[in-house]
Amino acid sequence: MGLRCVAVFAAGVLFAVGAAGAETPQSLIQRAVNSERAANQNDHSNWLYHEVVKKPKGGVVQWVAATQHGDVHRVYQRDGQRVPEAKQRDEVQNFLHDARAQKKSVEEDAHDAKQIDDFLTLLPVAFLWTETGADAVNTTLHFEPDPKFHPPTREAKVFSGMVGDVVIDNQQLRVRSMAGHLVHEVTFGGGLLGRLKEGSSFALEQSQTAPSLWQLTALHVHLVGSALLFKSVSLEEDDERTKFELQSPNETVEQAGDLVMRQVE
Repeated sequence: MGLRCVAVFAAGVLFAVGAAGAETPQSLIQRAVNSERAANQNDHSNWLYHEVVKKPKGGVVQWVAATQHGDVHRVYQRDGQRVPEAKQRDEVQNFLHDARAQKKSVEEDAHDAKQIDDFLTLLPVAFLWTETGADAVNTTLHFEPDPKFHPPTREAKVFSGMVGDVVIDNQQLRVRSMAGHLVHEVTFGGGLLGRLKEGSSFALEQSQTAPSLWQLTALHVHLVGSALLFKSVSLEEDDERTKFELQSPNETVEQAGDLVMRQVE
């Protein structure tokens, strides 16, 4: 190997070592969290999508059209049974003429968005992170509870008791997937206010649905116990979302109602 080759090789090694030293798992998850939070705050896109929700006592198959004034749901299967088309249309029309229901939809979305933002802020501070895999596209990080962290809320107490893994898109610094499970039982008020059993788990997946735009495509919540974390997500729920179509940012609930009714079951 010539002197020039040796110099180039040495420079490459030093660059790689320097880059690795600069980007610790903790700093990577912090950057990913920053990207996620910024995207959530700045993304005001509206989407049409197909959704399958399964719960222990039933579920729905539906088309959903999101707007800034509430999300319109056209349920065409409920608890494994087809909903008659006339009833589908009546349910959509009832929502379009119910200002209170629309307001509730907006409030629930805002509540869940706040919960997600609170959870994201926990990731860099409530856990210890290690890199378990990396390639040109993704980096996989493993997280475990940081014993020095003192959770300030009930939600933080639950999530900070979890062990799991996060897959991060290297280019856009977005979370592709996350999964975790409780390593011990979590109780509230000595168990009087609620408890979640060891092994309770959650998992989620995100996908890019348009340039620079990502959407939640799967959510699996299996929290065995008696504490409710999210308004719109039960303790036992599997949610799969597909067939995303970007809509106008100014779409009205009336336009969304027409849109969902035009979709093929």
